[in-house]
Amino acid sequence: MEATASKFKIILGSSSVHRQKVLAEMGYDFTIMTADIDEKSIRRDTPEEMVMAIAEAKDVVAFSSLGVVEEVLLLVLLVVTPSLGRTQPQKLAIEAEAIIAKLPIDYCKQDAELPLLITGDQVVVYEGKVREKPSSKEEARQFIKVLRIHSTGYSSGTAGTVSSVLVTNLKTGLRKGDWEKAEIHFHAIPDQVVDDLIQEKMVLNVAGALISEHPLLQPYVKQLVGTTESMMGLPKALTERLILEAH
Repeated sequence: MEATASKFKIILGSSSVHRQKVLAEMGYDFTIMTADIDEKSIRRDTPEEMVMAIAEAKDVVAFSSLGVVEEVLLLVLLVVTPSLGRTQPQKLAIEAEAIIAKLPIDYCKQDAELPLLITGDQVVVYEGKVREKPSSKEEARQFIKVLRIHSTGYSSGTAGTVSSVLVTNLKTGLRKGDWEKAEIHFHAIPDQVVDDLIQEKMVLNVAGALISEHPLLQPYVKQLVGTTESMMGLPKALTERLILEAH
């Protein structure tokens, strides 16, 4: 793994501490860059299509920090940035492709490391409904705990995740992406545990308010179908395969 990791210069287009932790465990040194996009404006018919579309939208974040010439930087600021809040992901993808085509590739010829951008997205699926980051503490509480009869919380239930990974070769523009599913079954989660999770606020920043690896939740995990890193939003085997395919 270390021999392979040393060949690549990685840019992680995510502020997720969980993805950062997984990528570091894989042996990669990386730079973090994030995108200010309205993810909820990008909708698709299935969770798999949606997480891939959002990952593609995040793909544009690296362009303004790659040492590009002033004209291309201006194009990023004037063309891409206003588009991020629109409900037209197809147009965004076209614009991203156009910018990649105009990127001056000479900037990386003197660098022996191969520049790769990794973006991704994750949603939680529970009872057929997609759950993204909770909009409030109360919504997070409803996600986690059964508060009333017919409530749809995770306590004594099952939640699934769909995670996408998109790797872009910034020298060639080649993109390789895919998604992976995981599933977790819970025992009943006590009210105090739910309160403590909400108090920490960390669950407010993750899809479905679900942090399966959190020490407070671990005692109540009945079964995990898939891998822990997939639940964390960056499946290791999938990411490694896409890195090798994109290089």
